[in-house]
Amino acid sequence: MTGHNAAVQPWRGVVEWTAGTRERLIWRAGQLKPYRTEPLPAPVNYGCLPGTFNPADAAEVDAVWLGVPLAAGTQITARPSGLLHLADGDHKVIFGDPEEGFRALMTWFPATRGAELLEPEQAQAWLESLAAAPSSPAR
Repeated sequence: MTGHNAAVQPWRGVVEWTAGTRERLIWRAGQLKPYRTEPLPAPVNYGCLPGTFNPADAAEVDAVWLGVPLAAGTQITARPSGLLHLADGDHKVIFGDPEEGFRALMTWFPATRGAELLEPEQAQAWLESLAAAPSSPAR
């Protein structure tokens, strides 16, 4: 993944599942709600981009934040650093330094799911392609 292009816009996300924990929450109607306890801890911070919609799983677009653990409920506005493209269309927008957690991310979403790492511009283009849904960059 390369540096950020000016065409890559910042997007607002919220952490639902803190790296290193098993307790997973879900963002609904502007607040976090208990979801489930996972069998294994998250290797990265996991969450969503509120106000977006991914038709592949009929839910808000998934996002991951690489680096240090972030508390569930943390809201972050940032430019994507890449896109984890998955064969089933349930892609994950990546934020943060690829050097901090890339290997763990790719292990979590292995090649058997068609996991492929794409550039920030491809993340932006995919997010914009969801324009039929109420998705928009942070302002």
